[in-house]
Amino acid sequence: MRTTRPVLVTACLAAVVTVAGLVYAFFQRPSGQSSDQGAADANLICGTTVCQSVIGKGVGGDNVELLTGTGGGRIRVTGESGNFIFEMTIAAAGAEVSGDKALECAPAAVSVCLVRGTRGSEVLGEALVRRNGAWERLQATYLASGGYLGLFDANRDGTSDVVAVQLGCDGRCDQAFVQVFDPLGPEVRCTAPVASKDEANVRPELAQLRACAQS
Repeated sequence: MRTTRPVLVTACLAAVVTVAGLVYAFFQRPSGQSSDQGAADANLICGTTVCQSVIGKGVGGDNVELLTGTGGGRIRVTGESGNFIFEMTIAAAGAEVSGDKALECAPAAVSVCLVRGTRGSEVLGEALVRRNGAWERLQATYLASGGYLGLFDANRDGTSDVVAVQLGCDGRCDQAFVQVFDPLGPEVRCTAPVASKDEANVRPELAQLRACAQS
């Protein structure tokens, strides 16, 4: 991705707000699906089959691991914070969760892990946070129609935000913009549109963010 450059705002921008509606988020409660099941549960079921490990990453003294099966998945956390297992909602929604890019974590005072999967040309995601010594899954599902979903502390508060590239004109034109979601609250900010998704700046400065267009 290259840094954004000014472009002319065309009539297509009137439809930019339709893409914003594609990103559905229910901020911001614990999932209530954590448990004390240990890491050695070889019979853990993901969907209709036994879970298979996709990737694991260390976050401080914890290990975050993605597990998938036929029609479902789980997120397992073990370590100093305790043992937690969460349902993987994007797997149940049909996203393919595989490879090294399936999990991105940003350790901090409030750590964030982003789970990603592809569904056609879209990227679906969900996030975990560790705060006050415990992990919780945020009740939000993120959808990036422009093919990029990642973490970056855009508002410079020390906690990584979720950054999504969205296509403008309800996907019917080349223009794109960036949405930034605060994982600890309901705030969503957007950048100005650019000519194509390849020009979208996925590490925006705070000054480049504004209130998203409303329908």
